Amino acid sequence: MFFFQFLIQAGVFFTIPLFLSVVLELSAALQTGIRLLPLSLALLLAAIGIPRLAPAARPRLIVRLGLLSMTAGTLVLIGGISPGAGAGIVAVPMLLMGLGMGALASQLGAITGSAVPDDQSAEVGGLQNTVTSLGASLGTALVGRVLISSLTAGLIHGIEASSAIPADVKTHATTQLSAGVPFISDTDLRAQLAKASVPAGQADAVVQANSDARLGALRDALRIVALLAVAAIFLTGLIPTGQHTDESSSTPA
Repeated sequence: MFFFQFLIQAGVFFTIPLFLSVVLELSAALQTGIRLLPLSLALLLAAIGIPRLAPAARPRLIVRLGLLSMTAGTLVLIGGISPGAGAGIVAVPMLLMGLGMGALASQLGAITGSAVPDDQSAEVGGLQNTVTSLGASLGTALVGRVLISSLTAGLIHGIEASSAIPADVKTHATTQLSAGVPFISDTDLRAQLAKASVPAGQADAVVQANSDARLGALRDALRIVALLAVAAIFLTGLIPTGQHTDESSSTPA
């Protein structure tokens, strides 16, 4: 489950900054960080508050609710990403995702640590770190691949469907873009088109096609994140239903 937790987290932390810094073109890293603050606060509150407020809660239930919260946050964000959307649309999704991540963090560490004797805790810790690193790496790679593939396909489709772009330019663009399209802002794209002396009408069509493809790519990447969260829910049957108790401490001397 640690694998899925960090697989999903990596996908979220890969896509959201791209939306904020590239699509919305927020000028400073601080502005992006502020938009992510609800996630951090909710994660902290859930990770600390759940064990204190519900110490007898079933770990399996808490983990399932956490994954459901992460799924809900992702779906809300997918629905909010649209032309004209502002930075404010990420607030509620970040809150839901943070609560979900915090719920998982409040249970998984204790479950893993209590599943083995104390003399094996070092090996378990090493395995846990390996799995979390693997999940984060694969999450970034998978979501990034989906994002670029979707962006490339969407941009090529948008260019081919545009009546403002000549047929010979469409053919050339399709050939050049088929290897992959960089995820860049409208401002950077316009600068590159101007440098290449592309006529204004064609440049506007390309920028619009790229903008539409970019939003579609972000939604596709987040759909993968949502699917991973749903898949993880089906694996929660492996998680204990009751809290672990230290039998050695309850045995009379």
